Amino acid sequence: MSSSAPNKLNTVIDKYAAEMSAKEAESRMRAVCVSPCDSAPLVWRMEDVAAVRSLGLVGALLGSLPRTPRQNVRMGRPLLLLPVEERLLDRHRATAEAAITQADAGQQVTLFQETLRRSYEEQRVLALRDRKLAMVRALGSSDPGSEGDGEDGRRRRLEALERNFSFPRSAMTVQLSTARAGLAHLLAGGEGAGPTYGTDGHALRRPADPRRDARYRVFADLRGRGFYLTSAGKFGGDFLVYPGEPLRFHAHFIAVCVRADERVSLLDLLAVARLGSNVKKTVLLCSPRDDGVTYSSLQWSGMI
Repeated sequence: MSSSAPNKLNTVIDKYAAEMSAKEAESRMRAVCVSPCDSAPLVWRMEDVAAVRSLGLVGALLGSLPRTPRQNVRMGRPLLLLPVEERLLDRHRATAEAAITQADAGQQVTLFQETLRRSYEEQRVLALRDRKLAMVRALGSSDPGSEGDGEDGRRRRLEALERNFSFPRSAMTVQLSTARAGLAHLLAGGEGAGPTYGTDGHALRRPADPRRDARYRVFADLRGRGFYLTSAGKFGGDFLVYPGEPLRFHAHFIAVCVRADERVSLLDLLAVARLGSNVKKTVLLCSPRDDGVTYSSLQWSGMI
C-alpha cells in the first residue's frame, strides 16, 4: 500500500475544480421547499428537484412511476436528500420554510385534485385502449364461422365497448413511495437524525457533533471544487466522488472522512484500501483543518 503526499493529491483534485456556473448561482437564490417526513428531508416539486440538481446535489429518488409502480429500477419523486446536502442548501439560504399557510394549503389541495382528475382521464384512455387491443386479439383468434365475424361485426363490438366502457376511480394507479427512510434517519443526535422543527416551522439547531461537522466540511469542499457526491455506505466510505454527473461518469474516489486528531487503526486502513482496489477506485482520507481540507490517497500495491 502506498500513500501519496497531500500536496500532490490536492494538485490533482484542483484540476477538476471550477467556479460555480451562473445557473447554479441563480438556483442558489431560489427558494427550495424541503418537506421533513419521518425526519427525512424530501423534495417533491419538479422545479425544486431541478433546482437542487442544478446545484450539483444528487440525492436519491424514492417514489414509483405511475405506469410502472411495481419495480425498483427507475424511480420517481420524491427526492431524498442526504443530511449534508440539506445542510448545504440551508447554508446557501435556499431552503424554504416547511410551515404552510392556510391559503397555501387550500391551493395545494385544489392543485392535487386537478392532478388526480387529469391522471384519471389519462388512465381511462389507456385502459380503454388496452381493452380494445384485447378484444381485437380475441376476435382474431376466434373461429371463422363464429357470430359477429368480419370487419363490420368487429367494428360494432368496438363501438359498443367504447359506449359502455366503465373505468372506476378505485382502479386508478396512484404514485406512492416504494421506500421509506430507514432507522438511520431516526437516530437521536446522529448524522441521520435530520432537523428538528419547532412550533413556528423553523429548524432548531442540533448539538455539535465533530463527526457530522467533519462530513459536512468535506462534502462542501469537494462540491465547491466541482465534484458530485453520493452516499458510499456499500463501499465502506462516507461519499462516492464523481468528476461529473453520476449518470454519465463512474466514481473515481471513495471519500473517508477522518478528523485531524482522530486515531485510525492500521487494519481499517488496509481494509478500505483493499476494497478501493477491488472496485477500481482511489480511497481518499479527508481531514478538515483550520485552513481547509487535507486529502491523502490510499492505493493497494500488494503485500511484501
